[in-house]
Amino acid sequence: MNQLRHMSVFAYIVETGSITAAAESLQLSKSVVSQHLKALEQELGITLLKRTTRRQSLTPAGDDFYQQCKKLNEIADSAWQQAQNTLQVPQGLVRITAPNALMDTLIAPAIGKLMQQYPLLEPELISSDSRLNLMMDDIDLAIRAGPSNDSTLKQQRIGEFRDQLCASPALIERINTQRDGIKQASYIANTWQANQVCHEFRRIETNNTAKAEDEIIRYTAQARCKADSFYTCLTLIQSGAGVGIIPDFMIDNLRSQVQPVFPGYQLPVNPVYALYPYSQNLPLSVRVCLDAIIGTLDC
Repeated sequence: MNQLRHMSVFAYIVETGSITAAAESLQLSKSVVSQHLKALEQELGITLLKRTTRRQSLTPAGDDFYQQCKKLNEIADSAWQQAQNTLQVPQGLVRITAPNALMDTLIAPAIGKLMQQYPLLEPELISSDSRLNLMMDDIDLAIRAGPSNDSTLKQQRIGEFRDQLCASPALIERINTQRDGIKQASYIANTWQANQVCHEFRRIETNNTAKAEDEIIRYTAQARCKADSFYTCLTLIQSGAGVGIIPDFMIDNLRSQVQPVFPGYQLPVNPVYALYPYSQNLPLSVRVCLDAIIGTLDC
């Protein structure tokens, strides 16, 4: 590291024309600049500059060496400028992961608009109902339902949604007309769910005449079929294979295909968290992506 510093100072001495001028440019004392030059010449074993009280000139070896030192400073200046530019304009690769339902319905539309605003931004969207390892999979931003127990990650609550237990209209009719119809219906589960599923529903609007036991519905089932993708589960539910949970933000677009099993009742809130591996300030490109996602969740 000292060699690089010596070389940088040497280039300044040549370009400013004197040790005094280089010291002023670098905001160092003349003695410190002189020491850099002396140490450099001693380590190289050659004379780089011929100096008198009035002028200085490069030796042939010094001229060749200066050309390389000049390139070193140019590279350093360019790297510094590029780093500064990232503080002003969102740009470069940003890897974002989220569950399928959140990604396709909320996150991808938000990032799509952002790409039109910032042409240098290069998002990579990874839809997965599995929880990827942010460090091992080189993820900049993860959006997940529920908090993380990983203390090495920063997390921020950014929104919420509720699941609804749904089924196809034909299955809903059988459930409502057959004795113990809901108990006979198969449960379609995602692989992140337990084999024994337990849901507790509360009445959305209560009234004074309702009995306390009518305010809560407790539903338990053994998962008959599991899939590692939300959309596979959704296809099975739509086909009438069984009942399963669907996020409330997707229901409006699926009204003709699925219906709630317990209308008038709701499941608890699912908090949505943003997780990222940055301990200090978020890079600008990640920050603008997160802000866009939060804006979508707030709508």
